[in-house]
Amino acid sequence: MTTLDHSVGAQFDGVLDAALAMQPQTVALRREIHRHPEIGLRLPATQAAILRALSGLPLALHTGDGLDSVIAVLAGARPGPTVLLRADMDALPLSENTGLDFASEVDGAMHACGHDTHVAMLASAARMLCQFRDRLAGTVVFMFQPGEELYFGAKYMLAEGLLEVTGQRPVRALALHVDPNHVSGRLRCRPGPMLASADELHVRITGQSGHAAMPHRALDPVPAAAAIVGALQTMVTRQVNVFEPAVVTIAHIQAGATNTNIIPETAQLSGTIRALSEHTRAELHRQIPQVCEHAAAMHGCTAEVTLKLGYGVTVNDDAVTNAVLAVTDAVLGTGRGVLAKEPLMVTEDWSYVLNEVPGAMAFLGACPPEVEPADAAPGHSNRVVFDEAALSSGVAIYTAFALDALR
Repeated sequence: MTTLDHSVGAQFDGVLDAALAMQPQTVALRREIHRHPEIGLRLPATQAAILRALSGLPLALHTGDGLDSVIAVLAGARPGPTVLLRADMDALPLSENTGLDFASEVDGAMHACGHDTHVAMLASAARMLCQFRDRLAGTVVFMFQPGEELYFGAKYMLAEGLLEVTGQRPVRALALHVDPNHVSGRLRCRPGPMLASADELHVRITGQSGHAAMPHRALDPVPAAAAIVGALQTMVTRQVNVFEPAVVTIAHIQAGATNTNIIPETAQLSGTIRALSEHTRAELHRQIPQVCEHAAAMHGCTAEVTLKLGYGVTVNDDAVTNAVLAVTDAVLGTGRGVLAKEPLMVTEDWSYVLNEVPGAMAFLGACPPEVEPADAAPGHSNRVVFDEAALSSGVAIYTAFALDALR
């Protein structure tokens, strides 16, 4: 792990104290956004809250055309490279059941993934870096991104010129994500694959309808569908390199819609394909149609396979990962930056940015203090609660990361 020498560490003087002093503002913004969650690419209330939080600061502000994004640019006191910091903004389509006094006021929408905390941390980091502008030799770009939850918001922001907004491409990038199942205020990161790719799989099996009493006079797609489910799991364990893991999950099976004595003509399977390398991802895309078609053919049926591409593998840059861990220890205390032992099989559209810029995604523990991390409701649960005390740590890490990159 990279360590910081004393002279560099002095660059962080006052950072944690300033983040703690700003905690009331950070929490207030988080709660405002939490009460009014919005889903997808169009988030007008969230965008307006961010613009209010950044008003009056020496920032150049840009808003998106095809989505309600915000890009804020801070020019340092001296020229130098550009660093990119990101927070996603969108909520999830579920109804909150936390009992919090600032719970969602929107039926069917909730900040169950912590994006409200991400926005609040990054907005406060922007305010802090404006205060520390004289320490910056370069430019900071603050990326407030809608549509992370399967709406490809990062991809759209790249298409709208995110990386060209200052006239030079960023040399480092960082996104923080809160995690309710890890110790509050402790950051985890690792070099290489951090998060998996995720693509959708849809299979339509076609046979021949008939009477349930005479299956020999029909071509039943149900056992064919069952065979496909089993064959896909065997494919993963026997044809995929165990050191480049993959997960194929069939999450939805549908066949028949009327009486129990009718063999249906079709059955449908849907699920996801996840991998930790683009090579394995490509191999899965090649093998899955073959497996489905052959398994169906054994039952006299046909299989039509559709693959819908999702986000790619999120790959952390080695040097940036080391810098994030070292900065965390320097600003929060030794041992607060932890090398993650393994990647996660969830997915992120931050992967599109990391395909273009050396950067990292790191996870900031936010488990409520009264709960054991393993027992806490996870992200995407309608009962998830995040420890707001962790927000000052995130603000300090964002700030220190930029100060380190532009010292």
